[in-house]
Amino acid sequence: MNVNIQSLHFDASTQLIDFINKKLSKLEKNVDNTVATEVVLRLVNSEEKMNKEASIKLLLPEGELFASKRTDTFEESVVLVVEALAKQIDKYKFKKATELTKKN
Repeated sequence: MNVNIQSLHFDASTQLIDFINKKLSKLEKNVDNTVATEVVLRLVNSEEKMNKEASIKLLLPEGELFASKRTDTFEESVVLVVEALAKQIDKYKFKKATELTKKN
């Protein structure tokens, strides 16, 4: 899977990038045909408490899946986004399986 990680308004540490790649590898097991994954980490407003936002877009041959969350830490945001995408993947697979059944 081709993963592109961008960090806006700060420099992402190697530890954070490794953490993201580890979490994304779990998603990769659930969906076979991911073309690319785009991750955007954004420091929203430094005065706010919940100012760390993670957005992940999975590009698939038939479309894309997207989720975004904002929390106190980038790690927590990434975990929540991956959980949201896992649910979307389940729905995507169910829909795809239903379409295949209708064709047959």
